[in-house]
Amino acid sequence: MSFQKINIQDLQMNAWNDIGKHWMLITAGDDQKVNTMTASWGGVGVLWGQDVVHAYIRPQRYTKQFVDQQSCFSLSFFDDHKKELSVLGSVSGRDTDKIKDVDFHVTYLDGVPTFEEARLVFIVEKIYEDLIKPENFIDSSLNEKWYPDQDYHTVYIAKIKGVYVQKA
Repeated sequence: MSFQKINIQDLQMNAWNDIGKHWMLITAGDDQKVNTMTASWGGVGVLWGQDVVHAYIRPQRYTKQFVDQQSCFSLSFFDDHKKELSVLGSVSGRDTDKIKDVDFHVTYLDGVPTFEEARLVFIVEKIYEDLIKPENFIDSSLNEKWYPDQDYHTVYIAKIKGVYVQKA
């Protein structure tokens, strides 16, 4: 199987299902070391005249170092890999080779790591980042619910450089 680049206008995606219910992998690294994490928060849209994604990473996540070190990262979407994505979201790459443990295979699209097992991949380039700030919550119950440890996510906004689908 291999990937085919498609025009973003031809993308058939339901972000509420693909991100919120089926999850995605945020992946970054280079040809020496790659790390990934499962995410169920994020989105796609248009901002500043560009097609963008927004992704969120807590400061303690090992993947954050990789995203911060690179200008680009990938968002990968899967069919029928919930068990593997659960492991990749709950085990740290600091402690084990979790990618090997779930038998996923790293491949590179436009020089950015992703996985052969993905059905859809966005290659994205960071254009903005900021921390979620407690003083900016209008509904303070969200701060209380999601940040009891005050480990506020970094928000990454990234322009979509390429969309790839798996072709049989």
